[in-house]
Amino acid sequence: MRTAEGAPELYEKLENDAVRCYACGHRCKILNGLKGICKVRYNEDGVLRVPRGYAAALQVDPIEKKPFFHAYPGALALSFGMLGCDYHCGYCQNWVTSQALRDPVAGTSPVDLEPAELVQLAKRHGAKVITSTYNEPLITSEWAVEIFKEAKRAGLVCSYVSNGNGTEKVLDYIAPYVDLYKVDLKAFSDAHYRDLGGTLQPVLDTIKGLKQRGIWVEVVTLVVPGFNDSDDELTKIAEFLAGVDRDIPWHITAFHQEYKMTGNANTSSRQLLRGYEIGRRAGLRFIYPGNIPGAVGDLESTHCPSCDAVVIGRVGFRVTSYRLNDGHCPDCGTLVPGVWDGDAAVGRSGVPRPVWLS
Repeated sequence: MRTAEGAPELYEKLENDAVRCYACGHRCKILNGLKGICKVRYNEDGVLRVPRGYAAALQVDPIEKKPFFHAYPGALALSFGMLGCDYHCGYCQNWVTSQALRDPVAGTSPVDLEPAELVQLAKRHGAKVITSTYNEPLITSEWAVEIFKEAKRAGLVCSYVSNGNGTEKVLDYIAPYVDLYKVDLKAFSDAHYRDLGGTLQPVLDTIKGLKQRGIWVEVVTLVVPGFNDSDDELTKIAEFLAGVDRDIPWHITAFHQEYKMTGNANTSSRQLLRGYEIGRRAGLRFIYPGNIPGAVGDLESTHCPSCDAVVIGRVGFRVTSYRLNDGHCPDCGTLVPGVWDGDAAVGRSGVPRPVWLS
């Protein structure tokens, strides 16, 4: 139930009814009758079966929650998720969906939906954007693409909120349909990534690959005290991003004790401000300390990289002002990189809300 054959672009058939999956950086070889690391892509008699036809989470979010700060400020995003993930992060905020097939305590009841119904929901709720999130979207890319094809015909913007553990094949597969992509760059060492269930290099390659494909990219690093918060690690992250494109927005967000990680301290505003300074020294032009609204001055806002004027004001997920003129600073004329449509929903509540299907 709720599965379909995987896209031929994302798997190959091997000897003895085994398959090789390319939906994520693990590139699992899956023997007949077994599952991949994600536990949602599995081999049935030499055919890769993948999730289809349901949502395990549905919500209307401000686009700033994804977070995208340089795309359609104040817009609403219909966010949908399935089950499963190729990582097992101990601090996952979406563990009820992402770890549902790995942790017996997790789980939520899926709702059967078709792509047209999701698009209709987006329209009904006034959403400009539709987002695959809450689980890892790369491992359910066939379903996302099916939805996004319908969404594109309806004029919606399509986005991924992802750990970035991709492959060239999956990026090529989704690139025609994904406009915006948020990558979690969780650390800058293989040792730390192995703690979470992955490795570093595929994520770095994904960030580069998305930029090469012309997809708008924003990057988030959740700063976890005692895990990835050293000056050395944050500096390596910032310098890598600046080496790819110094205009990539870097969101450095505060950790709050969650799921299985309750021994680490919550991140302070002082630690976020230290990360901000590290990003500035590395040459990044847009750095956003987050998750502690109002505690970092006006650094949640977008500043002109030339004259430092506030061109988009924000507090938390709420846009308080919008001054861009066709993407340019109204004071000095400097272009602020992003995906702008000449308008913004200033003053929208910024409060996520559940989607009711009835």
